[in-house]
Amino acid sequence: MTVYGDVFREALEVLHKEGRYREFAELRRIRGQYPKARYFCENYERDVTVWCSNDYLGMGQHPDVLAAMHNTLDVTGAGAGGTRNISGTSIYHVKLEAELAELHRKDRALLFNSGYMANQATLATLARLLPGCTILSDAMNHASMIEGIRHGRCNKVIWKHNDLADLEDKLATLIHEQPKVIAFESVYSMDGDIAPIADICALAHKYNALTYLDEVHAVGMYGKHGGGIAERDGLLDQVDIIEGTLAKAFGVMGGYIAAGSDIVDAVRSYAPGFIFTTSLAPVLAAGALASVRHLKQSGDERALQQEHAVILRRKLAERDLPVMDAPSHIVPVMVGCPVRCKALTDRLLDEFSIYVQPINYPTVARGTERIRLTPGPLHGPDEIAKMADALDQLWARFELARAA
Repeated sequence: MTVYGDVFREALEVLHKEGRYREFAELRRIRGQYPKARYFCENYERDVTVWCSNDYLGMGQHPDVLAAMHNTLDVTGAGAGGTRNISGTSIYHVKLEAELAELHRKDRALLFNSGYMANQATLATLARLLPGCTILSDAMNHASMIEGIRHGRCNKVIWKHNDLADLEDKLATLIHEQPKVIAFESVYSMDGDIAPIADICALAHKYNALTYLDEVHAVGMYGKHGGGIAERDGLLDQVDIIEGTLAKAFGVMGGYIAAGSDIVDAVRSYAPGFIFTTSLAPVLAAGALASVRHLKQSGDERALQQEHAVILRRKLAERDLPVMDAPSHIVPVMVGCPVRCKALTDRLLDEFSIYVQPINYPTVARGTERIRLTPGPLHGPDEIAKMADALDQLWARFELARAA
């Protein structure tokens, strides 16, 4: 055991030396007071304001969602009881899949336990079912997409991030009749930039490719009904497969795909990550269903969130802080050093009761370490001003680079 223990210790020492060892903050979200949470440390506890949550719209606190989950818990109990094939399909799963299919104007949808699992299982299955398939993957795609492509053991081509010319160059080298899938995201979570979906779909049509669009950071956030960037831009009929999550804007848990009936049925029938996994708990499916239905009808949360993102970005820019210019709801601020990034977020927590998680390698490239702020509809003017002032003070103290 000594030899094995040395290997693990040495691996952990590398992370500590590079300043990117990850520590988890122990939080208890406070119902009805989003974005407040109770922070627990070794010798004390106190309330903090969370600025890095993926519960973008606070739907994890919404009364409709909580009521649906309470009712379902009382009616069904806690767990699903099995895989979808063996006793684990409930009316809540069926209704949620139908709601998601309608949201994206597709024939069918399929639930997974997470967005990661949806990407990994679906892309791997597509690669294995399509003979001689090539998947063309954007260079900034999420780890779950990369993992799915790897497990599919097909030909993989990486194209430069959001670079249409590079994508077309690579498509042009492939045989027209050869099966191919263009895999990309709508909103990229670390930079906050948005893919040129219409142009990518046009290239897919020209070169006989399927399109696989990860909308996890966009569903609930964009479009009249929360159907994502593809809905906002009127492109739902142009995208073949849409993957989304129920754990971000919808505020609960789970992932899904929406596509044509045969595609969804093939993934349902062949993907080990779906077949051999206990299904999502009915209480979670019911909560997600309530959230999707609410955001289909209400645009208030989206509008207020976007307004607060604009205000925060402006206040940071006024202080010459290096906020990255992005058209989405995500507000990244560049630090460029893992050690300083961690020190900065520690001071935010200790001195200002503001919780932000440092974003380091491998989530982002080395030298691009940052904090990633996600203002929500309930981050009011006082919270926004406090955040901007706190960062301004700490930037000066740590002598960090300002915007040019």
